[in-house]
Amino acid sequence: MGLCFPCPGESAPPTPDLEEKRAKLAEAAERRQKEAASRGILDVQSVQEKRKKKEKIEKQIATSGPPPEGGLKWTVS
Repeated sequence: MGLCFPCPGESAPPTPDLEEKRAKLAEAAERRQKEAASRGILDVQSVQEKRKKKEKIEKQIATSGPPPEGGLKWTVS
């Protein structure tokens, strides 16, 4: 198993442009992320909707803050 070098009379094969190479790598990375995120999930759409709903509820809880003081009062008799 040796390396394949171009013949002395031939020029080296053209290398892709740096920007093209970056774009292809970025597309491949996005595709891998999508595949990894949906691995083992039959209905991807419903899972995403549930996740968004859960985040919305958590955001509402975080923005509402702690409950106001003076809710229940204890009396000792």
